[in-house]
Amino acid sequence: MAAAATTLRARSLAAVAPPAMLLMVVLMCTAGSSAAAAAGPLLDVGFYSKTCPAAEDIVRNETEAAIKESPDLAAALLRLHYHDCFVQGCDASVLLDSTPTNTAEKDATPNGSLRGFDVVARVKAALEAACPATVSCADILALMARDAVVLAQGPTWRVALGRRDGRTSSAGSCGELPPLHGDIGLMAEAFAAKGLDVKDLVVLSGAHTLGKARCPSYADRLYPSADPALDARYADRLRMRCAAGSSNSSSELDPGSCVTFDTSYYRHVARRRGLLRSDASLLDNRFTRAYVLQAASGRYDGHFFHDFAVSMAKMAAIAVLTGEQGEIRRKCNVAN
Repeated sequence: MAAAATTLRARSLAAVAPPAMLLMVVLMCTAGSSAAAAAGPLLDVGFYSKTCPAAEDIVRNETEAAIKESPDLAAALLRLHYHDCFVQGCDASVLLDSTPTNTAEKDATPNGSLRGFDVVARVKAALEAACPATVSCADILALMARDAVVLAQGPTWRVALGRRDGRTSSAGSCGELPPLHGDIGLMAEAFAAKGLDVKDLVVLSGAHTLGKARCPSYADRLYPSADPALDARYADRLRMRCAAGSSNSSSELDPGSCVTFDTSYYRHVARRRGLLRSDASLLDNRFTRAYVLQAASGRYDGHFFHDFAVSMAKMAAIAVLTGEQGEIRRKCNVAN
């Protein structure tokens, strides 16, 4: 309750604070977030120290090789972890294949553009060769997301491990994903349902500094008429890439910097050039708007990097399976 009170007080201050007070507000919220992140159930940064001591090195080496070959995979691997955790928790259910009697998460409409499954399979095969039936696919996703951010010149953080893999996956559960076309209220509700607050929302949105979005994800902001919240010149440029009815083209979420993890995403949002409706909606809430403007200034990159690490640790602890729950899959795409 004390941590919750601190967070609420910080948000209230942020709503009315002049720029000079924003740093204090961010630090207050970070303190609350750090405490929540540290409370992950039965997860331990040294979980594999005896059973598979080379696990993190194996994951890092394979991830580095994949991203060196295709830098845009950094965004794909980070997105896999996000989409996994928001649907029935961080249990690698997003990796399971569909069966004749069940459509799995990976084949749900919101996940149609997910990539990187082959890279995860490669990492799992290397871990199985070194430490059979030891490292979970859920932990692999958490580690690869962290390593992808680092390789894209972003922050690092210690990943608490010990997740177990789920045995089920259903496309019908993907309604739990935050809606890309949603306003700030819907986004905040989706995050709150997973134990994440409005600060986590604006911070994790910063992951859109990496990657691209397909035309159908933002066409509703262009047709039949441009969203008034979208910069007019930017809208004109987007129409050149995304014709009405197009489904194959894509645009960078952070134009000019989509393979580098930095704060330029927030500068685009501040200039009304956030690509997705969910990006633009960050300007519609007093706290998230203040955070966007602070990050956009370019003077608080270190604070954003710290905040991102904290929020990622919180997200990675959503509804995890531990102990005797679930299983350790031998192949990430099929249950044992």
